[in-house]
Amino acid sequence: MITLHHLDQSRSFRILWLLEEIKQPYQLQRYYRDLTTHLAPESLKAIHPLGKSPVIEWEGKVIAESGAIVELLIQRLAPHLAPDINDAIYAEYLQWIHFAESSAMVPFLLKTFNQIEAKHGTKLVFLENYTQVEFDKVFGFLNDYLKDKNFLVDDRLTGADFMMGFGLHGLIHHMEQGENYPYIKSYVERLSSLPSWKAAEKIEQDGMLI
Repeated sequence: MITLHHLDQSRSFRILWLLEEIKQPYQLQRYYRDLTTHLAPESLKAIHPLGKSPVIEWEGKVIAESGAIVELLIQRLAPHLAPDINDAIYAEYLQWIHFAESSAMVPFLLKTFNQIEAKHGTKLVFLENYTQVEFDKVFGFLNDYLKDKNFLVDDRLTGADFMMGFGLHGLIHHMEQGENYPYIKSYVERLSSLPSWKAAEKIEQDGMLI
């Protein structure tokens, strides 16, 4: 059985959501962020030296990196959530799988950290300007792309959505960017209305009440 080492408010939500979507039995090991530092607990390092989540244990192996876990689980357990590798659309699928942690995540994190620093009185000149340019470029592109689409690839739910949904949910609900990116907002609403998303969200919220 798969064991998911799940940290609250982390990329691990992608894996929790995916496991709920494919109805794969799994064990959930919860971890909680430090209330002061907001960092993962040291206990996660006993599972993987980086001390990050998600991490899964499966068939005697410890596997990190949400993108790798999503691809592996889909290949082995839910091939219907990806185009066939020989399909012309597979390259587009692979592009969006990796876009989530490369092009999209960098400006998202920079914007998040800049906002924290600004609240503490740090003056950000070059970094803030650079971040805003990249932020507008990346999410403006994505917003335009989603204008006439329900999902990222092939007009159906795929692994690309599991990778992208987590960050875009934060963009809309935590950064409150819905007015600036209306098509991203609609996309996030579609994802968060799925039964599997709701199930994963409830598991996370229930765990945070402990």
